[in-house]
Amino acid sequence: MKFKKEMLLLYAVTDRHWTGRQTLEEQIEEALAGGVTILQLREKNLPEEEFLQEAIRVKEICHRHGVPLIINDNVEVALKSGADGVHVGIEDAPVSEIRARVPADFIIGATCKTVEQAKKAEQAGADYMGVGAVFPSPTKTTAIRITRKQLYEICTSVQIPAVAIGGITAENITEIRGGGMAGAAVVSAIFGAADIPKAAGELKKKVKEIVTGA
Repeated sequence: MKFKKEMLLLYAVTDRHWTGRQTLEEQIEEALAGGVTILQLREKNLPEEEFLQEAIRVKEICHRHGVPLIINDNVEVALKSGADGVHVGIEDAPVSEIRARVPADFIIGATCKTVEQAKKAEQAGADYMGVGAVFPSPTKTTAIRITRKQLYEICTSVQIPAVAIGGITAENITEIRGGGMAGAAVVSAIFGAADIPKAAGELKKKVKEIVTGA
């Protein structure tokens, strides 16, 4: 799937913590129906083969909705499952090494917390950046926070687009207006909601307002 920065508008990251009355796949289906524009499948504790089989199933759901699937950290699962790309953190495999072994249209996202890291990711061949944490995050309690000014400096230091991440909710998202990002990445604000399609729809509208002014 050819990457476009508009895909980053509402970036959902999965979290198995919020499953219970629904399966993860049922939650994903509802999130996509609600307006999610790109999905990252994140599994920190799932065995490799189970992760792969889940990725194959989730890819089918995503592609039915015309939404790209990004795999967190695991390049092998991304390639074997036919996912659209991978997102890597600062301590994961270097972007340059991934770019050298994947198809030309394979999407690579990289976490960046400084201007230096942003420039390095762009030079290495990343398609987009994940920049944060912009707010305290319940999923990454040790994440270093960055200010709106730092967010803007990082986002505008390179040509590749960025998605703001970290503790973003419908209530606080307007605080990062003017941050220079192309979209917002959320976890609990979607998957922890009682009404997932409604939460996704409302978030998408708010993100569009702060990103485009529309």
